[in-house]
Amino acid sequence: MPDFAWIYLVRPVRPGFPGGPTPAEAAAIDRHFEYLKRMLESGSLVLAGPCLDTAFGIVVFRAADKEAAGRVMRGDPAVQEGVFTSEMHPFRISLLAPGSRGIDG
Repeated sequence: MPDFAWIYLVRPVRPGFPGGPTPAEAAAIDRHFEYLKRMLESGSLVLAGPCLDTAFGIVVFRAADKEAAGRVMRGDPAVQEGVFTSEMHPFRISLLAPGSRGIDG
C-alpha cells in the first residue's frame, strides 16, 4: 500500500453551519456521506470526518495523481453543490495503526 495520499479539507460556506441546515444542505450532506462510504468500499478512502468544533472536515484518500485527486474532491456532492468549500494538498501517511478504525467503526 503506497504511503502517498491526498487530503482535502472542507469548510462550511454558511456561518453557523451545521446548526439548522436547510433541506438542500441536509440532502447534500447525505450525498456527501454516501460518496465517502463508496470511496471506503472501493478502498481509496483512508479516513474522513469533521472536527467537533465544526471548523472543518478532512478527507484523506489515495489517488493516482493530482488530476485524479482533483476529480475526487470536485466530485464530492457537498462541494459541487456549494455547501462546502474545499482545499486539496498532497499528504504523506507516515504512521498508520494496523487495522485502524474510526470511533464509530
